[in-house]
Amino acid sequence: MHYFSYGSNMSLKRLRERVPSAKFIVVATLSKHALRFHKIGKDGSAKCDAAETGNVEHSIIGVVYKIYQSEKPVLDQKEGLGYGYEEKVVSVTAFDGTSLKALTYYATNIDPLRKPFHWYKAHVIKGMEENGFPQHYTEAVAAIESIDDPDRERHYKEMSIYG
Repeated sequence: MHYFSYGSNMSLKRLRERVPSAKFIVVATLSKHALRFHKIGKDGSAKCDAAETGNVEHSIIGVVYKIYQSEKPVLDQKEGLGYGYEEKVVSVTAFDGTSLKALTYYATNIDPLRKPFHWYKAHVIKGMEENGFPQHYTEAVAAIESIDDPDRERHYKEMSIYG
């Protein structure tokens, strides 16, 4: 199945810790959506959301991965399907103009005042760098305010996947 990731799962190392079958397909754009860091995570911080705006000037750049259908329940659990995220099938457009359908998650439990932890935002930026995102897009995400995780052990564990 195709999975469109726009947040921390764009980092292949992070995604493969969750679903080992993940295979890069293409970088693509989801139109009429805006990237927001406002989904309330289990740890109390903000996570990414593909917020549907209906505005043709809004778009999210993300990565389409192919994953085994048998691993989807693990991804659903890690993403919190039914607990702040729901799923939908979206049509995304690759930079070469090709369209494809992919599953993605969207937030249902949001708080615009929440901030992401530094390590979470680092996963998102790492995924953008790994996949050659446009500099302006990466810089816009880098400019989003993030905060320290009070659980330093979790911070180090999250960042340890990069060596």
